Amino acid sequence: MPPAAKPKSTPKTAAKAAKAQLIHLVFGGELTGVDRIEFKDLAKCDIVGMFPDYESAHKAWQAAARQTIDNAHMRYFIVHLHRILDPKAEKKAKKTKA
Repeated sequence: MPPAAKPKSTPKTAAKAAKAQLIHLVFGGELTGVDRIEFKDLAKCDIVGMFPDYESAHKAWQAAARQTIDNAHMRYFIVHLHRILDPKAEKKAKKTKA
């Protein structure tokens, strides 16, 4: 029996495979004041989601922020979880680019 044919790699699938997963968290909530980052009620924080790259996280952040544009106390944030989970990985990536 001949071996199973391997799926052909297209430029798009190869690029996705080569792209590292950089996890980002998008969340927000109402702040006690516009001059500091202190949430009025942590139980009411909106967890928008986790995203595999900054681009998709930024799109989600932008959509959530635009929905609450009339409330000056509502803020949304992007947290670079990949930097917290593996702080050495970013240093390694910078060295390989140089």
